[in-house]
Amino acid sequence: MRKLLNTLYVTMPDAYLARDGENVLIKIENEIKFRVPVHNLEGIVCFGFAGASPGLMHLCCERGVALSFLTGYGKFMGRVTGRVSGNILLRKNQYRWAENDLITIRLAKHFIAAKIINSRAVLHRAVRDHPHTVDTMLLTNIMKSMANMVKQLEKAKDLQIIRGLEGQAANLYFSGFNQLILTQKDSFCMTGRNRRPPLDRINALLSFLYTLLTHEVVAALESIGLDPQAGFLHRDRPGRASLALDVMEELRPHFADRLAITLINRNQINSDGFVIKENGAVVMDDKTRKEVLIAWQKRKQEEIIHPYLDEKVSLGLVPYIQAMLLARHVRGDIEDYPPFFWR
Repeated sequence: MRKLLNTLYVTMPDAYLARDGENVLIKIENEIKFRVPVHNLEGIVCFGFAGASPGLMHLCCERGVALSFLTGYGKFMGRVTGRVSGNILLRKNQYRWAENDLITIRLAKHFIAAKIINSRAVLHRAVRDHPHTVDTMLLTNIMKSMANMVKQLEKAKDLQIIRGLEGQAANLYFSGFNQLILTQKDSFCMTGRNRRPPLDRINALLSFLYTLLTHEVVAALESIGLDPQAGFLHRDRPGRASLALDVMEELRPHFADRLAITLINRNQINSDGFVIKENGAVVMDDKTRKEVLIAWQKRKQEEIIHPYLDEKVSLGLVPYIQAMLLARHVRGDIEDYPPFFWR
């Protein structure tokens, strides 16, 4: 089993990344502020415009440490990676499968069925844990409708129908999301899922967490040898990690949505940590972003019983496990791809 390593998040805009032997250095005005051995890292994510020396990039490529650059608000800008891992036969089969309608429809159903079921589980937990606080009738009706959509999904004959059902299920799910917010209700109120840019604090938080999850899934797929851009549900588009978006669907509710709810309900973040821009876009300030990153790292350390392997694993390893299972299916080692279902 892969060892869960750390991801280094660099949020200081004036930071510069450098190399000293086998160590990663973070410098500010030529003063070393932080040093970490590269063998302790699986990824580095830089927010803002932190620079990186060619030597540091070379070290990351040599050691298989993904180096990603994002804007201060979490928009992906670029990524430095080393040589492609895995063997060419795996990727060639992946490309053939991506052009096969029967295979893409079957796998797309798996991704979306898991997403809907895991989203229902988030709602069900709120009804179970807070029956006297949430609108149980509203959430129960939403869950029933989502369950019906899973049944419709089984009969879907093309990707357009699958995408349509996914969109309907997502709209239903987010229509009940405000019920999950138990504190700070006036400050954190969702009027529907929106992005590019997010127009309320919950959407800003979710978009940031989805960006972090994207980084994890892309790194997992690349480490296994799959091409993150050749997807089955999400079609080819230059620069889009379509396969990563496919796999993310089943992971969003448990990884990102539940963490967002926890951060708000435990008052770990508050409305003062968000800034409303002139165009209506809502973004997190530096302090809140750091708080979210700390919570994200802790979340990855939590242990669960993986539903397919039936083994105790760290939550942060789940993207790698799902990538491994998908690769095994593409190679023909297992009959079908088992998506991640949150118990």
